[in-house]
This record gives sequence, C-alpha cells and structure tokens, in this order.
Amino acid sequence: MAASGHPAWRRRTTVACRWLFIPAALPVAAVSVIRAVPADWPVLGVQLVAFTPWLAVPAAAALLLAFAGRRRWQQGVAAALLIGQAFWLFPLDVREPAAEAAAEAAGTSVSLVAMSINAELGGADAAGIVALVRELHVDLLAVEEYTPDMSRKLTAAGLDSLLPHRVAQARDHAAGTAIYSSYNLTAAGVLPDTRFAMPVAHLELGHNSSADLRVVAVHALAPVGKGLNQWRSDLATVARADNGSGPLLLAGDFNATYDHWEFRALLAGTAGGRRLVDVAASLGSRLVPTWPMRGYRLPGIALDHLVTSPDVMGSGYSVQRIEGTDHAAVVATLRIHVS
Repeated sequence: MAASGHPAWRRRTTVACRWLFIPAALPVAAVSVIRAVPADWPVLGVQLVAFTPWLAVPAAAALLLAFAGRRRWQQGVAAALLIGQAFWLFPLDVREPAAEAAAEAAGTSVSLVAMSINAELGGADAAGIVALVRELHVDLLAVEEYTPDMSRKLTAAGLDSLLPHRVAQARDHAAGTAIYSSYNLTAAGVLPDTRFAMPVAHLELGHNSSADLRVVAVHALAPVGKGLNQWRSDLATVARADNGSGPLLLAGDFNATYDHWEFRALLAGTAGGRRLVDVAASLGSRLVPTWPMRGYRLPGIALDHLVTSPDVMGSGYSVQRIEGTDHAAVVATLRIHVS
C-alpha cells in the first residue's frame, strides 16, 4: 500500500506545482512587460515597476515550480522571466562616469561631500541631520519637505554654523525645499511648473563662473492617484534643467527608481541635454533602498538619488538612516574639475 501510495503522492505534487506556477509567474510576467516597454502606463503599473528588483524572488520560485511540475513550456517561460530579471538587476546601460571626467579630475579639482534627505513633512530629526552633516563633513545638503519649522529646528541644532550659505523655499507640508552649503551659493530661480519647490543654485568652486556647480534640489510628486501626469511632468522638467555644459548636480527625492523608463530617459539626456550619471548606479549601489524606512510594510526601493553631469566623479556613496522620516539620506563624495 505504501509502495502504491508513493507514486500517487508524486503525481499530486507534480500537478500542484503546475498550478502554483501560474500565480508565481503571472505577476512577474505582467511587471516585466511594463518594465520592458517604455509607455505611459497607468498608476498601478508605474507603482509596481518600482519593485522590479524584488521580482527575482517569485521568478526563481516559478522556475523551481516549473521543474517540479515537469512541464517544458513552463520551464521555458520561467527561465526567460528569470533571465529578464537578472538582466534588470545588473543592467548593461548603467552609465559609469565618463573616462574624460577621470582625466579632467586628475587635474585641478574640488572635492565636496553632497547629501540629500527628504524630511517627511518637516518631521525628521533635525539634530540627527546636523550630527550626520558634522560626522561625514558634508559640504552640500539638499532638504526636501522643508517646512518653516524644520528651518528653525535645523538652525537651533547648529546647521548654520556648519553650512552657512542657504537657498531655501520653506513651505508648509511637503512643498518646501532647501539647499545648504559650506561654499558660497547664488540663487538661480526655481524649476517651473512643478508641484513642489525645486530651487536652483550656483555653488562657487573657483574664482570664475565656469567653475560653478549648478545644483538643483529635486522633489518630484509621487505617482499616486491623480498625480501621475504631474510626476512625469516633474521628471521631464528636471531633465531639462541640464543646460548642456558645466558641472551639474541633481539631488533629491525623484520618487522614481532606475526601473522607471521616465528616470532612465532623464539619465539618457533625451530632453536634449547630456547623458547624466546616477552616482549610486555608477558605484554599484543602485539597489540599496532609500524608502520606506518606516511606516509601510513594503520592500525597500531607491527613490532618492544624486545625479551628476559626466564631468563630475562620484565616490564613497552611502545610505544613512535618520529618525523621524520614511526616507534615508543619500551621501556621496563628488570630485569636480575646475578650470
């Protein structure tokens, strides 16, 4: 009876694996289509594609189920899905800093440590931000969701003595943004037609304007509900902030990951600018999550970025936790050629 029961158990297991393959593979296949096709997908598709790196888990499970179910077509589909996930985990189009930038940096250059943090409605621990600025010797700080209260708390915590120069748009709720620096800053307006303030500043690195670092503090609207079109518009506006020459830094909360075609288009310079560099991606840290650090039971993804022009070299990238906000701070050392 035991001998006859064993093949029956095997058959039931095989059939179960064939059925379980479907719920494991279908979500991977659906999101893979969204990831592969650069179209104006609806809100749910845009949100799901942000979690593409995590799909490697169900893709691997689907492959195991396909082999356990002994269906050739399932094995082929699962293998193709897993290969696609591997390609997106380690994409060939991640742009490393240009070779000419390395050559330029070997000459006269300035190094500065840049940091960005979304303060979540001004609730981030101001003392923690200032302590991190002091510990990491930060020269340039971008703060998103910068409220008047956050401004006062940062001043009380001693930020002004570390980074005395400021270009700020303090507003209630999530709309405010600020740039702090140890170098002289000159305000250069704000990006137009964005939901949240995105100030632009010139950071003086040398004795002439050609040595200025153009800095944009980025905060794109999240692609949630009716905000999808504004999110796309915000990213397109940020892409156009590159005027095609001189060192550039886009720092902040893009509310986009490398798996969004809109963000990859920004990096590719499709708006008419140069090809830009995501510092984290160029240094092999693209998958280190920056959100959510608390408050949501979701897998972590990278929404916060330091993006530079190719004449800026990045090193020492790290993600730092700060209390009171659901975003982590992103920090990197930038080496900028000056003439």
